[in-house]
Amino acid sequence: MAELLAGLPIGFLGAGTMAEAMLRGLVQSGARLLASDPDPARREKIEAALGVEVIPDNTELVRRVQVVVLAVKPQVAPAVLEEIGSSLRPGQSLLSIVAGLRLMTMARFLPAGVASIRAMPNTPALIGEGITAVATEAGGEMEELARAILAPLGRVIFLPEVLLDAVTGLSGSGPAYVALFAEALIEGGVKVGLPRPVARELAVQTLLGTARMLAAGEPPGALRERVTSPGGTTAYGLLALERGGLRATVIEAISAATARAVELGLLTEKGTEG
Repeated sequence: MAELLAGLPIGFLGAGTMAEAMLRGLVQSGARLLASDPDPARREKIEAALGVEVIPDNTELVRRVQVVVLAVKPQVAPAVLEEIGSSLRPGQSLLSIVAGLRLMTMARFLPAGVASIRAMPNTPALIGEGITAVATEAGGEMEELARAILAPLGRVIFLPEVLLDAVTGLSGSGPAYVALFAEALIEGGVKVGLPRPVARELAVQTLLGTARMLAAGEPPGALRERVTSPGGTTAYGLLALERGGLRATVIEAISAATARAVELGLLTEKGTEG
């Protein structure tokens, strides 16, 4: 993958947190990196931290690169696409990490011959432990390009675009669900008498170790059964969670977040029609 990026001009429209994570991962790739951002403080920070040139002009960035990474907030994406559309040229690629921005919405702004890629990373990408779902209609060559650019963020999977809103509801929003559960574990430990720093250490390491066991291939149900002895402490704890509706509530949370992702996509699409 390094050979694919060597010398490739890649430009980031937006230099926010996720773009910074991608730039940080690509600095050693051999790609020629450029970014644009309207915030002078943000431009200065990225240039000082990573040595990447950051300019204020989006259209200049598009003229200078081969791959354009759209990394702006969803509410400004239509305006940015409108701004850069006439500067794009055949042979370029547009990779979007904007939540809810659909391929068909991007296509309205792209000249013929410009490939589009939609990606949904999640917050653990900031430490290289994320998972990014990717959809593109451009074929295998674009998939390899997307994989090379996104690999520094963690794992990369390719899915039909129709599933990306569900990805947003599960892995995109999932870190917040896990953080909320971690908070509950800590507060529970404090309630039964543990000092808060000890409760935090126990909760975080328990989540980390359990995640590694699951990542190694152990089915969640089998792991739960292994920990649960008949009439034991875990059985009583699980019963309390079931009575509280934990399982159903998590499923509902993913459904609600997915529905909101669909809604945001429709709002973004409507914004491009104005």
